[in-house]
Amino acid sequence: MIGVIGKKIGMTQVFDETGKVVPVTVVQVVPNVVVSKKTADQDGYNAVVVGVYEAKKSRVTKPYAGQFPEGIAPTRILREFRDFEKDVQVGEKIDASVLEGVRFVDVIARSKGKGFQGVMKRWNFGGGRATHGSKFHREPGSTGNRTYPHHTFKNVKMPGHMGNERVTVQNLKVVRVDPEKGLVLIRGALPGPRNCDVILRKAIKKS
Repeated sequence: MIGVIGKKIGMTQVFDETGKVVPVTVVQVVPNVVVSKKTADQDGYNAVVVGVYEAKKSRVTKPYAGQFPEGIAPTRILREFRDFEKDVQVGEKIDASVLEGVRFVDVIARSKGKGFQGVMKRWNFGGGRATHGSKFHREPGSTGNRTYPHHTFKNVKMPGHMGNERVTVQNLKVVRVDPEKGLVLIRGALPGPRNCDVILRKAIKKS
């Protein structure tokens, strides 16, 4: 699996080979430093651990710093990619060129947090009548039994915290890769707000 960590910059549009306008999201891929490699003999599986954004020394604990070999500064973000398809060495930097030739990617990010929301916004409930006197407009309605057993049913859609959760969008088309500028243009919208960290990996369901 080929993967890299980047930053969502925003959306724009480009023209494809036929002259059609394609809406794309721009992802800035900063150099990903290979921190360590895991092997099947030692760890039970093969993986490459990469890090981005050098962390402040005052915020790095000794146990966390112990993961980094000598000569590599601790980074703020650490991620691992299992069964990395390209041969890389510890200390090597991975950039946007690793995605050259990849047609589709899966994008992982944290969605926008929307705080505490009711059922109409969180679960797209239709709500009750808006006319005067109905007394049922935006409420969730019944959540359990009136008689025995007196409890709320499991998995009932109710008001609560919305967003700010890990989201994976699969099979997004890679429109363009610019290794010199470190940019990857992906068709459509990506999860998360601007300037959020995203993980780009080669699509597992589409090639």
